[in-house]
Amino acid sequence: MTTTLQRRESASAWEQFCGWITSTNNRLYIGWFGVLMIPTLLSAITCFIIAFVAAPPVDIDGIREPVAGSLIYGNNII
Repeated sequence: MTTTLQRRESASAWEQFCGWITSTNNRLYIGWFGVLMIPTLLSAITCFIIAFVAAPPVDIDGIREPVAGSLIYGNNII
């Protein structure tokens, strides 16, 4: 049985990250678009959920009667 050892040069953390992102050997290919998309989607989803639960009433119609649409103010649309 033959064993082959590979000597790997020490790379910086950024080079390792770049290699991992662009590698097609991973089970899930992220790519540079994913590096931008994943944190953006997570922050957008978080903001949407907070607004859905705790948004304050707003005077939409201009008749000084606020319209409440969040779950805290009793709007149970689920």
